Amino acid sequence: MIIARILGTVVSTQKDGRLQGRKLMLVRPLNLDGTDAGNSYFVAVDTVGAGFHERVLVVAGSSARLAEGLKDLPVDAAIVGIIDTVDIVDD
Repeated sequence: MIIARILGTVVSTQKDGRLQGRKLMLVRPLNLDGTDAGNSYFVAVDTVGAGFHERVLVVAGSSARLAEGLKDLPVDAAIVGIIDTVDIVDD
């Protein structure tokens, strides 16, 4: 799983028909402290109704196709949770 922040939406008028009606979001991975984890971006299908600038939990690869409603769809990343807090405990 990947912690990421939503940077915006992706609009695609021509796409695989199975993706019609799906919200595509542009996300950037984050470090545990909430800072950007480099300059990489990727597109993820939103399954939870996340909004702009929210921190989200993303699954990628074959796990994305296991998310609610995405079975057998051509997706590589899916937003499966909205993060409220991240607590790190040092031993």
